[in-house]
Amino acid sequence: MGNSYAGQLRSTRFEEVLHNSIEASLRSNTIVPRPVFTQLYLETEQSLIQDGRALNEDEDDDDGSESNSPPVPYQMKPPPEGCCTTDGFCQAGKDLRLSSLASESLDVPPGFLFVGVKSPSLPDNLLVCAVDRRFLPDERGCNALLGFSGNCMGCGEKGFRYFTEFSNHINLKLSTQPKKQKHLKYHLYRNNQGVLVKGAPICWRGNALELILLSSWGKTENGKTKCICSNVKISSESTMFLFFYLIGTHSNAAPPKKRHKGWSPESSGSSLTESTVKPPPSSSLALSALSVSSVIPNGARSGHGPLPQLTGNISDVLVSSLLQSCYMSSQTLPRVYQHYGPSPIQPLSAEMQILLTVYYLVQLGPEQVPLIEDLEQIFMRSWRESHLSEIRQFQQSQTSGTQGSQLPWLAQLAASSCGEGVVVMGEEVKSLAQGLQQMFARLMEGRLENTNYVVIIVTSPGQETQSCIVATGKHQCRALAESMFSPGDGLKEISHQIYTGAAQELIQYCNSLGQGKSNCFQHIYVRPIQLAVARKLLSHVCAIADSSTQNLDLGSFNRVSFLILVPPSEVTFQQTVFHLWNSGVLQELGSSDQECMSQKEAERYVVKMDQSAQAQIDSLIQEAQSNSYTLYILVHDHAHWDVCSSSCCSADSGVGLVDKLLNSRQVTEATNILILHVTSFPFALQTQCTRISPYNEINWPSAFSNDVDLYHERTRYFGVSELLETTRSGNSLPLMRYDSSFESMASTLGERFPKLHSAVIRTTVLIRHYCVALMAASGKISSSPNLHKHTSVETMEIVQSLLSAAQQCPSHHGHMILLRIPSLALAVWAHRRLSRVRRQLGLEESFEIILGNPNQALTIGQTFTDQIKIWLKIQDADWIPRTYLELEALPCILILSGAEPLGESLPRSLKYCDLRVISCSYLQRTTLEQELGLAAYLVKAESRPPHNPGPGSDEIESDAEKLSSTDNEEEEGQGNGRVRPPSKPQNQVLPQTSTQSFSYLQTAPPHQNQLQVQSYPLGQPNSQLQPLLYGQVQLLSQTNSQPYTQTTSQQQPHSQAQTRSKSASSGSSSPQTSSSHLSCSWARGLSRPPSVLLPRAIYDIITASDSSGLPRCTSFLPHMSVAWASSFRPLLSKMMTCTEQSLYYRQWTVPRSYHMDSCNRAEGRSDNFHPRRLLLSGPPQVGKTGAYLHFLGILSRMLIRLMEVDIYDEEDINSSQLFNELTQFSFYSFYHPPNSPWPNTEIMKKIPFDYTIHDAKYDDISTIYCPGFKPRTDGNPVWQEDVYLRRRTTRIKLSKYAAYNTYHHCEQCHQYLGFNPRYQMYESTLHAFTFTHLLLGEDIQLYFIIPKSKEHYFSFSQPGGQLESLRLPLTSDWSPDCVKSPIFTPTTGRHEHGLFNLYHAMDGASHLHILVVKEYEMAVYKKYWPNHIMLVLPTVFNGAGIGAAHFLIKELSYHNLELERSRRSEGGSPAVDVWPFIILADDSCVMWNAVDLDKPSGPVDHAVSLKQVLQHMEACPDLAHFGLCGIRKWSSCGSTGFKHWEPFSRGHLHDFLFLNVDRSQNIQYNQNRFTCHDVDFTLRLHSAGLLVCKFNNFSVMKKQIAIGGYKTFIIKTKMTDVSTSVGPSQYICAPDSKHLFLATPAQLLLEKYLQHTSQKLFPLSTKNYTHPVLTVDCYLNLGPEVTVCFVSSRPHSVNVGTTGLLFSGLLLCFPDTFVTPGFLKKFTFLKGATLCVISADRSSLRQTVGRLELEEEWRFRLSDEFQTANAKEDRPLFFLTGKHI
Repeated sequence: MGNSYAGQLRSTRFEEVLHNSIEASLRSNTIVPRPVFTQLYLETEQSLIQDGRALNEDEDDDDGSESNSPPVPYQMKPPPEGCCTTDGFCQAGKDLRLSSLASESLDVPPGFLFVGVKSPSLPDNLLVCAVDRRFLPDERGCNALLGFSGNCMGCGEKGFRYFTEFSNHINLKLSTQPKKQKHLKYHLYRNNQGVLVKGAPICWRGNALELILLSSWGKTENGKTKCICSNVKISSESTMFLFFYLIGTHSNAAPPKKRHKGWSPESSGSSLTESTVKPPPSSSLALSALSVSSVIPNGARSGHGPLPQLTGNISDVLVSSLLQSCYMSSQTLPRVYQHYGPSPIQPLSAEMQILLTVYYLVQLGPEQVPLIEDLEQIFMRSWRESHLSEIRQFQQSQTSGTQGSQLPWLAQLAASSCGEGVVVMGEEVKSLAQGLQQMFARLMEGRLENTNYVVIIVTSPGQETQSCIVATGKHQCRALAESMFSPGDGLKEISHQIYTGAAQELIQYCNSLGQGKSNCFQHIYVRPIQLAVARKLLSHVCAIADSSTQNLDLGSFNRVSFLILVPPSEVTFQQTVFHLWNSGVLQELGSSDQECMSQKEAERYVVKMDQSAQAQIDSLIQEAQSNSYTLYILVHDHAHWDVCSSSCCSADSGVGLVDKLLNSRQVTEATNILILHVTSFPFALQTQCTRISPYNEINWPSAFSNDVDLYHERTRYFGVSELLETTRSGNSLPLMRYDSSFESMASTLGERFPKLHSAVIRTTVLIRHYCVALMAASGKISSSPNLHKHTSVETMEIVQSLLSAAQQCPSHHGHMILLRIPSLALAVWAHRRLSRVRRQLGLEESFEIILGNPNQALTIGQTFTDQIKIWLKIQDADWIPRTYLELEALPCILILSGAEPLGESLPRSLKYCDLRVISCSYLQRTTLEQELGLAAYLVKAESRPPHNPGPGSDEIESDAEKLSSTDNEEEEGQGNGRVRPPSKPQNQVLPQTSTQSFSYLQTAPPHQNQLQVQSYPLGQPNSQLQPLLYGQVQLLSQTNSQPYTQTTSQQQPHSQAQTRSKSASSGSSSPQTSSSHLSCSWARGLSRPPSVLLPRAIYDIITASDSSGLPRCTSFLPHMSVAWASSFRPLLSKMMTCTEQSLYYRQWTVPRSYHMDSCNRAEGRSDNFHPRRLLLSGPPQVGKTGAYLHFLGILSRMLIRLMEVDIYDEEDINSSQLFNELTQFSFYSFYHPPNSPWPNTEIMKKIPFDYTIHDAKYDDISTIYCPGFKPRTDGNPVWQEDVYLRRRTTRIKLSKYAAYNTYHHCEQCHQYLGFNPRYQMYESTLHAFTFTHLLLGEDIQLYFIIPKSKEHYFSFSQPGGQLESLRLPLTSDWSPDCVKSPIFTPTTGRHEHGLFNLYHAMDGASHLHILVVKEYEMAVYKKYWPNHIMLVLPTVFNGAGIGAAHFLIKELSYHNLELERSRRSEGGSPAVDVWPFIILADDSCVMWNAVDLDKPSGPVDHAVSLKQVLQHMEACPDLAHFGLCGIRKWSSCGSTGFKHWEPFSRGHLHDFLFLNVDRSQNIQYNQNRFTCHDVDFTLRLHSAGLLVCKFNNFSVMKKQIAIGGYKTFIIKTKMTDVSTSVGPSQYICAPDSKHLFLATPAQLLLEKYLQHTSQKLFPLSTKNYTHPVLTVDCYLNLGPEVTVCFVSSRPHSVNVGTTGLLFSGLLLCFPDTFVTPGFLKKFTFLKGATLCVISADRSSLRQTVGRLELEEEWRFRLSDEFQTANAKEDRPLFFLTGKHI
């Protein structure tokens, strides 16, 4: 059942805690909220790798034995007798093989997927099963829930909850512990012909780009080296397709001492032979981006040394003997020529072979593949030349010279001529294992990117030379691996891949090329830090529900809906729609019935805050009012944009809408609407009058602390602080600077035109600079020598970069220049002016000039649209780019207008951010940081961003949190337009969802360009792309002509998707074009944040620091709509956290009159905070959108979890075919018709009583003897404690008639539970109730806690108000809204988890429910259930079991019945007409069902209310004739498989009992019992002649509650300093002996002792059904191996026939006077049968022996007397054993 997680909810207990303790978040208003829930539920995710060990690796439990033998095989549970054990078939005998079921019509339940199971005994076939998709990982290896849920596709059996159980059922016959990660191998799908075929492998290891290699070295016992596990992560920055071609001699190494992860018995050296190689490179590529193929020759040769054993992912290692054969043949040649001369001819030495091999590899071209034939010829020529004596002498001297350290030196000298093409490792290498380790390390560090071969040479004095050759070039590896197939095998492999669907992803990708949109949405990766933020959001939501204010009742919602509000920018709107579409949230929330929805459908969930928003908000409000069970989330994105009050704005002004819509009364008072404000600049929402509680603020966490990566991100945020740092480094041109030439010209013109606005002047100067620079850079107007004087160096650099980038790149990739002109009029003029100059210069085809008007859709020229479509291979004629992200690599000038940016995200091809004309007049912190946020970027975490911002990078306190511009940017990251390709790229890295990540989209190496780019589609989130190596960027740029194309098309040629991949596009687009990375400026610039040009005035302000050390801008007014509360305020501190900054602004700023919060004043009180309003703040382009979209998904998942519960789903045990035939056919005429509503007493008397126990919870107790019953023969006894742990459950959605625990408190339940925040808690009073019981010999005093609202159920004496009785109705009373029978629920330890809320179960009907609690738990139960009646047991029963509770309930009820009869008779009513029934219900009964017999498929259970069940049973005409009634326990297969449905039966009843206290007056529960008390009571009730009836048409579902209950008794010693681990043999001791006494009730010790040691006590009874143990008047559990025969000693009792039956033992437990010597003489015992007599003391024990004359037939010894291990004060029990004579 193990489950691996590689990146996401590792549920790090997230899913597990969600599953087990989500309810703990929903507190009632009387309980202090406990923060433990949110901490547990959303604890920080553990890092992927800890202490060098991969968390997603399967841990092997090994004892570390010293031998080299494999571990002890896994012991599987033996299959049931008679079941099928054939490989490929399930235990029911049904075929599961894919080859057999491929064409069968198989039905899969909703939410389940076909999965191929790999059976070790059927290596060439797969077994077909259906698995719940929630327990399978997604394509990234993430999001798999713990556990398993699957169905057998052979026999159809459903609901397997444990993979161990399922593996047994399908006969996997494993030698290791069954784990779903090991054996659930492939997805299965139906191809175009409808045939079920093998699909992609299931990604259990997480992201395919993180391949764990094992490369360490050590010594084996025989002195040979081996590679031992040392986990190393290979990131996507490594070469994309790596095949290790290890060439050298190989010895058959034994398994390592300790079996390491990844090692299997098949992984020994001998298995890595050429014959075992199956997957060619093509299939390897489909499985993993890092497919490792080592080619290792078999056999051993001393000249080259043994190759170390490789452990780990050796399935990805290909082994070949080609080079070994070549080496060996070159050394055996001399023997052929020995007869030509008297002196032997020396073979080529190993050193010479190695050196010649290096020379050969060096002279190979980069695209050439080594040929063994060529190498053999080289060896041959060298050997022939050695025949000349002088050459032989030279060779011999050379050979001797090359021995030792000279060989590595000579090999390195030879390899130096080819640069990095061949790398020789030898001088520092002491062993092959060490060399391989170093080679692997270099490879994973990306240092072998340009290397085709690695030669490892080991030379040690006195030892033979060892060598190994590794081929790392992609082209070489593919060719060498494919050459290992014979022609026939190669064709078979190709056919296999086609027919099995292995090539399906590639086919789908090719088919998708040119389509305008993708047929399926693609999930976007979520970065670890985004996941953490999403969990923090969910934690705050849970905290709101935790609070006692009842402002959010999560338990009442069954689904989530949402609406995202964005500023009125068409580009921002389209961005958000795209991110939403690709996030998968819509599908997860069930917003569409289609699996693949169009992007158009996503637009319904995003609203632009313009005049059209009113209708959509009103629609949502109406929907929320009519759907109270849906939780609506209003996400207010870019929340700082409009904070104006609607009362101060005109209707057509376009502002004030947020206040009008979100602060309306309908929204604020709706209890099912939650508002989430998302912004990069929260300052305007943090005032003295804010509506957001400081506890509901979520700040984006810092990814680094003291330079330690907290979230293992592959990116590092580059924001304002980092830009500032570049201005201080001084070692290079800062990224943020000003243009002195421009400032001088603008200043001069400003003096000349004093009446013109500075913005007009500066814009005019700036556009003139651009026009002149265009003229100069174009070279078309070179006649003017003074042309450069009319522009600036900065502008010339910008323009030259713009023109040259596209001209030099074969793919015409270029940069984006952002020209920020806030005035729309000036922007239009500038656009017109620049366009005219461009036209005059003939540069219309070189770059585009775009006017960014937030009120209009993005428009670009058709030429450039066509260029993007060519890059992306989009054939849709109507496709146009809609977001700036889709302009990735398009050379253009974007003139962005608007008073402020509205959340538009920019592509990673942005190189210059020209802010020289932004206004210097409005210096607020939000304004400045918002403009600077346009340049925010994510850089690779491994390498510091340019200028290496150091410690000063936290200048602005949370740069990441405080400065921020638009949360879209984060989405950008997320979406940045990236859509994952339909076929998951093998190289995909950690999910990063930020547009910033885009910034670092790097390109793949040239040789990888085509496949590589495809793996990183443009549509993917930047985050995904960023992790690529810089080298890959270069390669992408090299293939820059192809960048967008493949990437996007792969993923989603959808317009947006593709465009977004800014950096991705760099990759390779047109396969036919290939250019050098150096020629593509765009690709080279992807790893560098954009440069920012500022006005001199703003630059000086930004770079200056105040006295606190922070930039001056931080001390500015935070927003124009707020004012400082006082001039006497402290400055912000550099050490302040985001939370402290928030508190600072909340204290020192007040809203202006036109601020929407200005009317939210509450005289300093805290109740002006809106309880359901959250604020998420984070820096621009950091990933906020991805975080809140993921939050929506996990919130929905949580609500689904809250609506589900684990129900025991167990088949009946001890089912006997003989008994079934007897009951179903022989007495068919006695049975009721299937649709009989009530039992007929005459028929019931004729139905035989079923003595056998069928409840699975009693799987480990003694079978009760019954003639005609055939016992089970599997005989695998299990202790009861283990039974509880292994009981089978299934997850069921709660019906509307479910019972709930304390965490549920919906609106309807508030009055029922006594929780109402507007009124005082219900008062209750304590009443004593005393009655006498002869059995106990003393008066019993109980206490009732009665709420005022429930006093009408009781009768009180008039003068003193003393409790007299519990009122009971008359038998003739009936009301459709009332249940007559009182419900008693004994409970302990479950004050929180017990299901005592019956409001919904009773469908609102009036009922009397009494909780029966122990005295010491009275207070806590009263606290949690203040409106429930409680019956408090006497103090002496604090340590008693369930038997005592039922005993007192029954006796109290009978006494109360007599009192009620007396009271009624005084009132004139007949005494016998009082209702005599009570209900004894378990505290885990959660739902009830009724059987529908009209279904064509047979009886089917459907949910009904408890009210319906009880009213139906109470209406039974003959009910008074029954002593005990009950209902079935629900099972998923409980109502199927019956040839004749019998609605009523007689047998044992459990959990939910309908007891007639009048007829059962003389049969009491045993108050001393802890276990099996209900079995004992039912047997005694039946023997007394009372009718027991089970209503089979009803069933009860029991919830699995692991906390509390009457079974949780701990057996411990009385000595606190002694270990409490006590075995059953220590539960008893000899009387008067010195023994360790236990602090456990004597009865419990006795019951446990008999249960676990009865095979010693009754040796003749073990597994001997025909000779049971006779138990008189009492049933005790003697363990599953012993059968007991119950008989009653009462006169006229009903007992089984015992004539001719020989008993193997006799058990007398507290025998009373009805047990006489004459009674015992009716029974016959085997010789040597065991007698066990139990009494309260030694005296009564002897008296019993004497009274029953036992010594006549039984032999006793002094040593056969025992007592329970209790001290005298604890009143131990005594028992005596004897043998039959």
